[in-house]
Amino acid sequence: MKENAQLLGILIGGFGPAIFFGLSGILQKYSTQAGISMPFYLIFVGLGVVALGLFMQIVLPDATETSKVGLTSSFLLGIFWGMGNILVAIALVKFSVPISKLSPIYNINTLVVVLLGLFFFAEWKEVESTKLLLGTCLIIAGSLLVTSS
Repeated sequence: MKENAQLLGILIGGFGPAIFFGLSGILQKYSTQAGISMPFYLIFVGLGVVALGLFMQIVLPDATETSKVGLTSSFLLGIFWGMGNILVAIALVKFSVPISKLSPIYNINTLVVVLLGLFFFAEWKEVESTKLLLGTCLIIAGSLLVTSS
């Protein structure tokens, strides 16, 4: 039963975001090519996130008690995500780097998450190090291959 729940979680939290993040990369390229200032770019991306948050609160109301730590880490998440997003936009606009070459590089963020998850959440207790190392090598090799194509 637990494995079925985890499989559903992987589908919802893995493949779903892969599709939405992929679509957002295409829209990022499209919006920067259409002409937009970097501050307005971030403002309108932020407004989209706010609109989705309000919609989700209406559709899936959540009475979970919100802590200061939860609010602070969520705010910092927005800052870090916005910084990454604006750096991609600058590379697209100022340096004309194709999104198809940037995406494989910035999606190495997977390795940053894995490394920090292993350290901060003690997830190292739950992983097979050989598979983790092999997967890391494949991610890096795949990113280098796609970027150099």
